[in-house]
Amino acid sequence: MVATGSLSSKNPGSISELLDHGFHPGSLLNDFDYWDYAVPEPNLNEVIFEETTCQSLVKMLENCLSKSKQTKLGCSRVLVPEKLTQRIAQDVLRLSSTEPCGLRGCVMHVNLEIENVCKKLDKIVCDSSVVPTFELTLVFKQENCSWTSFRDFFFSRGRFSSGLRRTLILSSGFRLVKKKLYSLIGTTVIEEC
Repeated sequence: MVATGSLSSKNPGSISELLDHGFHPGSLLNDFDYWDYAVPEPNLNEVIFEETTCQSLVKMLENCLSKSKQTKLGCSRVLVPEKLTQRIAQDVLRLSSTEPCGLRGCVMHVNLEIENVCKKLDKIVCDSSVVPTFELTLVFKQENCSWTSFRDFFFSRGRFSSGLRRTLILSSGFRLVKKKLYSLIGTTVIEEC
């Protein structure tokens, strides 16, 4: 039944029709009261747990970049845009929320795309005691700044040349690819951010 403006008239036929269909004048207020109680309040413990999990994931990503800068990237510094690792961690949590084991069933492959070539940096296993149910491939992207290449060219030619003098600047964009490991369909989700 849809309430319209025509019911505001005190037509006895309309009112009796409503009463015949089970409408009681006091039930309208009760219906609104029902929704006040039916919508759950956010669970503060879940919010705190998610924030803690997000922060630990941010730390894992930052550690991965820190370890990779000298061993795999050959640079002395990696400049990361503000809130980039936070955004990535939130997207990872969102993508893992529909999985049977959540984030615990995740294996994340971390890569860096430099001039259309992907370089493997690390593999993060969120919980080694759980059989992985899905894989995420995270691809950081290098910022396209010509001045850093120009500066590095001069530093490498002069007396300041050292193999670890280079600064790598990451772009605020990244790519996340999710692959379900347990699905017969083999669902793959690609998100470009």
